[in-house]
Amino acid sequence: MKSPMDSTPTFAICIYNFEYPASLEMHKTYQVLPDDDAAADGDLRIIDESGEDYLYPAGYFVLIDLPRAAEQVLGDSFAHSLQLAA
Repeated sequence: MKSPMDSTPTFAICIYNFEYPASLEMHKTYQVLPDDDAAADGDLRIIDESGEDYLYPAGYFVLIDLPRAAEQVLGDSFAHSLQLAA
């Protein structure tokens, strides 16, 4: 059985980027970092195209709940991409 922490989506698909076209790509999957304060304000902490995490309105994204294996593969892939960019 998943704990509440396990069921929290850690990835989101961008559905709106008109105010941030250089930072967010439409229909792309982004990693979401936990941030309770941001969530309380209606924002998500997203690792964007710069490779850094920034706050964006939650309405710009659809949170996706993935199977654990898919989350692991995507998480590893995001981490590898960030290492290459550094």
